[in-house]
Amino acid sequence: MRTSLLLRGIVAAALTSLALVGAASALDVGQKAPDFALNGVDGKPVKLSELTAKGPVVIFTFIAAFTPT
Repeated sequence: MRTSLLLRGIVAAALTSLALVGAASALDVGQKAPDFALNGVDGKPVKLSELTAKGPVVIFTFIAAFTPT
């Protein structure tokens, strides 16, 4: 559960960061994401490279209808 919350926090922060970067630097399908570090829900930094060393990482977003953004 704790890892799940940590990963959710990292994913949310990653998506926010990617959205702020803009479409000019968007990745094509199949390209590797650049390494980055974000603080997890526990406040400790987590690097993408540390997560991918353990196995594949999937970043997704779920936007539900009628939810505040």
